[in-house]
Amino acid sequence: MNTKTIGLVLGLKGVVAVASLMILVAALVTYQATVTVNISGQFTQGRTEQTWAIKLNDQNKVRYLPGDGASGNVTPTRNTSNSSTWAFKVDTDANKVCAVKIELTAAVDDTKFSRFEITLMRWVTSAWQNETLYAGATGSTTKTYIDGLTAGASGYIHQATSSVQYYLIRVTYSYDLVETTTSITVTFRYTPLPQDSF
Repeated sequence: MNTKTIGLVLGLKGVVAVASLMILVAALVTYQATVTVNISGQFTQGRTEQTWAIKLNDQNKVRYLPGDGASGNVTPTRNTSNSSTWAFKVDTDANKVCAVKIELTAAVDDTKFSRFEITLMRWVTSAWQNETLYAGATGSTTKTYIDGLTAGASGYIHQATSSVQYYLIRVTYSYDLVETTTSITVTFRYTPLPQDSF
């Protein structure tokens, strides 16, 4: 279809209307905005390695991550500038609370340990004190400990806004089922989960 045919079909008013629309489309003004996304973290890991010395037939003994003493059985004095004196730190701002999931990457061998209960402690004023463990990242259901003998077992700490807290892992164990002295590796895993509320 050529220009004359279009003109005949549309008529003079139609051609003027189409031309006006084309001018309007060509004259549209567009705007744009650029957003810079800055990332901040609420979680800092402390000591990443620890050696515990335990005995055959130890029953209801306690070890810490991190732990002082030759066996890892003494709580360290927290030093804010020395990350080897705490397991992890949570630093929340005014906008988000934070939950941290604590678990083992694999359950401890229940043919060797009859007990492996994980709890947490938090530094308050000048000493480590027991910290509440929760069953989920939100909600008020609490639990006594994380059972390290059970695959997939986990627990959470909940920390409010605008605070800095330091945490310590405590394990109560019994190594009393077999006479095996081969070294054992236990790996703890932490997952920080910022939340709007608990």
